[in-house]
Amino acid sequence: MNEIVELGHVGIHVTDLPRMREFYTTVLGLTVTDEHAGRGSVFLSSRPGFEHHELVLAVGRDTPEDVKLVQQLSWRVGSVEGLQAIHRRLIDAGAEIKAVITHGNALGVYFRDPENNHCEVYVHTGLDVHQPFRHDIALQSGTAEELLAENRRIVDEARAAAQ
Repeated sequence: MNEIVELGHVGIHVTDLPRMREFYTTVLGLTVTDEHAGRGSVFLSSRPGFEHHELVLAVGRDTPEDVKLVQQLSWRVGSVEGLQAIHRRLIDAGAEIKAVITHGNALGVYFRDPENNHCEVYVHTGLDVHQPFRHDIALQSGTAEELLAENRRIVDEARAAAQ
């Protein structure tokens, strides 16, 4: 009897609210749906017409930057082209890119936000692939069709090697 249908939003404490607000709006393209200056919080959404907020940034982080607080924040994009565009913006913003990989079922870019939180942007590929599966992929090396074909080849080779 599980009535939960999805995760609604995540809130994280931050040190530099304006810097984090700028990163999530400019680089990732989220929309500010509300702000509360008195409380020091910003509400952000990737789909404001449907979900008021998916991420809340709130002042109050009182731990050193190297303390692990968040395992990962992941954002799904709607197309390979959208993933490529965000990847380019991350590079242009000087974000620390940790990995550009395929999980077979998704292509993903792993990076650090300005306060060192581990984040991911990803797109579904339409393949059903047992996890964990991880292989580097050159996201900027071709068109969406070429990248999906490369992903299929990588998955097929891994499946053949496992038999």
